[in-house]
Amino acid sequence: MKFLKWLLAIIVVLVLAFFLFGKSYLREQTKKNSPEKTATYSKNGLDLSVQYSSPFKKNRVIFGELVPYDVVWRTGANEPTTFTTASNINIGGKSLPAGSYSFWTVPGKDSWSFIFNSEIPGWGVTILSGGKETTRNVDADILQINAIPQKLSQSIESLSIDFEENDQLYLSLAWDKTKVSVPINK
Repeated sequence: MKFLKWLLAIIVVLVLAFFLFGKSYLREQTKKNSPEKTATYSKNGLDLSVQYSSPFKKNRVIFGELVPYDVVWRTGANEPTTFTTASNINIGGKSLPAGSYSFWTVPGKDSWSFIFNSEIPGWGVTILSGGKETTRNVDADILQINAIPQKLSQSIESLSIDFEENDQLYLSLAWDKTKVSVPINK
């Protein structure tokens, strides 16, 4: 009986040590493989930013394999990607109020969904699922829009989320040989 008490005490100490020290160490290690990036846009009365962690392709098939089709993706690595706007805007013709949002996607072969959610969870996926299940609260979705993906001729090694201004402003996501963009207006 004494042995079981000692064993239980050792397990409790190890679990506490992991949560106190191990999580920050693991977070630091994952950011070496998927560095944090920020894209900003401040023009024409708009003040926008996207913060995300950018994983690398590493000779993997990204969409359809590493990132499955038709399943909600945390969109990036580590913590959820966040999108912040200082003013009310329209994305894809739909209204998005000023604020900060978690940004999720549902990649598909022929169509993607971009989802802006009012809650920003700590990690964005469950640890026990190995990162396959998100912690997104569907009831907190503020905006969901569809976009058509483009095939790129050159492969993009690391996930890129950026603001592109051509004939108008776009929020664009590109990785591997796929690019998806949605228009942004004030």
